[in-house]
Amino acid sequence: MVSFLFSCGQNQYSTSKKESGINPGEIDRTNLPIKTPIPATTSELDVRNATIPPRFEVKAPEGAPNVILVLVDDLGFAGTSAFGGPVATPTFDKVASEGIYFNNFHTTAVCSPTRAAIKSGRNHQANNMGFITEMATGFPGNTGEIPQNVAPLAEMLRLNGYSTGAFGKWHETSTWETSVSGPFDRWPHRQGFDKFYGFFGGETNQWAPFVYDGTHPVELPEDPDYHFMKDMTDQAVAWMKYQKALTPEKPYFMYFAPGATHAPHHVPQSYIDKWKGKFDGGWDVMREQILARQIEMGIVPKGTKLAPKPEAIQDWESLTADQKKLFTRQAEVFAGFLDMTDYEIGRLLDAVEATGQADNTMIIFVYGDNGTSAEGGANGMFSEMTYFNGVQETVEDMLKKYDKWGSPETYPHMAAGWAVMFDTPYKWTKQMGSDHGGTKVGMSIRWPKGIKANGGLRNQFAHVIDIAPTILEAAGLPEPKIVNGIEQRPMDGISLVYAFNDAAAKERHTTQYFEIIGNRAIYHEGWYARTIHKAPWEEKPRRPLSEDIWELYDVANDFSLVNDLSGQYPEKLKELQDLFMKEAERNYALPIDDRTFERMIAANVGRPDIIGDRKTLTLAEGMVGMSENVFINIKNRPITLTAEVEIHAGTTANGILIAQGGRFGGWALYVKDGIVAYDYNFLGIDRYTVSAKTKLTPGKHTIVFDFAYDGGGPGKGGMGTLSIDGTKVGEGRIERTQPGIFSADETADVGIDLATPVVERIGAEARSKFNGRIPKLVVEVK
Repeated sequence: MVSFLFSCGQNQYSTSKKESGINPGEIDRTNLPIKTPIPATTSELDVRNATIPPRFEVKAPEGAPNVILVLVDDLGFAGTSAFGGPVATPTFDKVASEGIYFNNFHTTAVCSPTRAAIKSGRNHQANNMGFITEMATGFPGNTGEIPQNVAPLAEMLRLNGYSTGAFGKWHETSTWETSVSGPFDRWPHRQGFDKFYGFFGGETNQWAPFVYDGTHPVELPEDPDYHFMKDMTDQAVAWMKYQKALTPEKPYFMYFAPGATHAPHHVPQSYIDKWKGKFDGGWDVMREQILARQIEMGIVPKGTKLAPKPEAIQDWESLTADQKKLFTRQAEVFAGFLDMTDYEIGRLLDAVEATGQADNTMIIFVYGDNGTSAEGGANGMFSEMTYFNGVQETVEDMLKKYDKWGSPETYPHMAAGWAVMFDTPYKWTKQMGSDHGGTKVGMSIRWPKGIKANGGLRNQFAHVIDIAPTILEAAGLPEPKIVNGIEQRPMDGISLVYAFNDAAAKERHTTQYFEIIGNRAIYHEGWYARTIHKAPWEEKPRRPLSEDIWELYDVANDFSLVNDLSGQYPEKLKELQDLFMKEAERNYALPIDDRTFERMIAANVGRPDIIGDRKTLTLAEGMVGMSENVFINIKNRPITLTAEVEIHAGTTANGILIAQGGRFGGWALYVKDGIVAYDYNFLGIDRYTVSAKTKLTPGKHTIVFDFAYDGGGPGKGGMGTLSIDGTKVGEGRIERTQPGIFSADETADVGIDLATPVVERIGAEARSKFNGRIPKLVVEVK
């Protein structure tokens, strides 16, 4: 008989002592990954005379729950019917009624910061997510690169024996790292997730998303009824059921993050029809109705006052008939989108029931990564890309899209008045890190095995950074000190387990700073100091940072932040202002960057740009899926496109040579029925074509398109000239170009146009594929 010796940390085990294997309770889980013991050697010659040693396997603690973290997008405090909102959300309400729900739960007020914080337990700027990834800078706290010393929860759980899967919106990988060149360290599969099915940008076209399965782009199905919300739910359900079929005892962690209800508000007509006429009363009356329900339901205290609307939001009764018609349609589409989202999440939770493990599955349901978005401005927009390019849409033009609002032919956002309504009883919205309308959302937790309350309200202050430590404690896991060899920054969050079964438990998260593009605040032991620096629809800050006006609120007695006490308690205000600066410095929130659109240009803000100062980019067929942040910037400058093509004998050339963007803005060089042409699609509003007169013959050709930019600032026009084999074959004027961006997640592609089409008559995906060869294609800027 041979005794095999194993080492795990400082513990020694042998077969004679631990016949059942390594005792997981003695494993050091503060240093991840857990080291595999090295077996002792043996002098035994014949295997028949030896005993098989115990197998070492990292397993989650016995009884550790499955965890599903649901994070909905762009939905404020009144976004659910459980919190008094006008749209029925039976799935959220069911989770709340069977578990507990929080009326004092906060986000960071913007997408990327909240997502990094909720999955790491550290403040957003400690994650280098001071703002969205597309607007990262060179300053610590704002680089958009999640550092190694804030390992995400998913990695901690994976290294402790959990299966891990992420579905839906990511928006945490640096934009310059989302190409085939990587690095892939901050892609989901290296941030702790075994499975990822979703999209990388801040938003996606729900009808035609650019989706990755792991690191591989997914080809869109030829299904006229395709919608990403349903697709991601199907994928999540399949993954979860597969896990439980093969390893029923192994717990899983699922991050389920719909792109809904972020713009574009895309939803099938059947959902829109359900809400016809439900918003005719307008946002002013509906705010009052929502508050009345919130008080009656006990969500907000009796006597809570409705915060006044921002001055920029018009009274409903002052609107024209056309405005009311358009705006109610916008709200009906948004409501349908929310309705669909809640239904699909319900399908996911039904699947949990079907596995028979609902009792030990903890559902954490965060209904909004920030308040509802007011980025639609005063009137909303049929294409959100107009917002990012500084183009104002008119009510008259938008009404032309009335019957198609929410369909694939639109990329819509709603008027800001609705955002204020869905954030009732607060004044402000998404981006406003200094108002509860921007930060506070509905949150509920159901875990039958660990939470005995049914429908219990919790009013302790809580923040997204509290979610990760909550999950660790519920799973019986310590917070690791070292992950993958890197000493970790301690979590900033506080576990909420203390309040699971004690509604009267003393609040433990007593201090929290907030900062987003200059809107900043601090909560401390029942007091809240804040300053309003810039509204979402304002082009510039209201005043310099050093001249901001601060307010003070006693939140225990002023739920909706309507009674400014700064004049009454100047010493308390000064105390909190000083505390904010300490917390801001500790968390890399300084220096504060209040710029917005200027940050979209890498050269302006010192972030990496993989193209850099290069003036040419040499491509070839098969190079596809290049996001705007990894492609050469052709905007606001002269360009030359040179395509070397081969047309097969006996064929008529058809398809895309190169395209960037899609239906709501972009450009393409292509061949249709043998005729070479260049199209510029200005935001889906205007289209310009420069075309040849004769067909391409079979054989090799060199096609050149020159664009002579007018200059004189961004967004100007210019003259386009098309040549084939050195001979000019066409020219034409392009009056307007997009100065900012083409799309959040549409790509540049050689030999095909992925997602939505730049040129409708060519189409997209398989229909747009070029039927010849493109050995070389050069994009040159001047």
